[in-house]
Amino acid sequence: MVIVDYGVGNLFSLKSSLDFLGFSCTVTSDPKEISKADKIFLPGVGAFADAIHKLSENGLDQIIRQRAADGVPLLGICLGMQMLFNKSYEYGEHAGLGLIPGDVCPIAADLSQPLKIPQMGWNSLRFRRESPLFRYIHDGDFVYYVHSYYAKNCAESIIATSDYGVEITGAVQNGNVYGTQFHPEKSGQVGLAILQAFCEL
Repeated sequence: MVIVDYGVGNLFSLKSSLDFLGFSCTVTSDPKEISKADKIFLPGVGAFADAIHKLSENGLDQIIRQRAADGVPLLGICLGMQMLFNKSYEYGEHAGLGLIPGDVCPIAADLSQPLKIPQMGWNSLRFRRESPLFRYIHDGDFVYYVHSYYAKNCAESIIATSDYGVEITGAVQNGNVYGTQFHPEKSGQVGLAILQAFCEL
């Protein structure tokens, strides 16, 4: 089990959560380690273009695509989830990993009411279809978000949403590829339960 370290974001919270749950996990940028892992976490904070560039710089994008194609469970978190999609429109147009059909677009462009951007704080999840990721949590449970962009044009992959003046894609699944726009590692017991469910896949 690995957390992909490509130089973007603080990975300590995620590693600490997995340690607390009793799961052994390595933080690594080593392609060999990633190619052997039975589960892969792709976290991320910051700008999409910078993150996808750093990921591809060392060929980690190709390894992640290959491992996903091999059926290895992959969980993208926040910006890590956004990178799973075909493209992002954050400060331009940038290609993603293409593991989930859809686009990443600014929330502000779709708001019909003046709400603060980024969405920062707790919001409730609404399940849209069954997923093993939710085996230990309930519809309506609260999770923690920090983001200004969200996934669109991805209806077939959406497993949960949250309302923030527009229906926010909260979590997605395409086969063995999963993503959460919220931060499970910052979402208390609910987040720990989601991480546990993923680790038990």
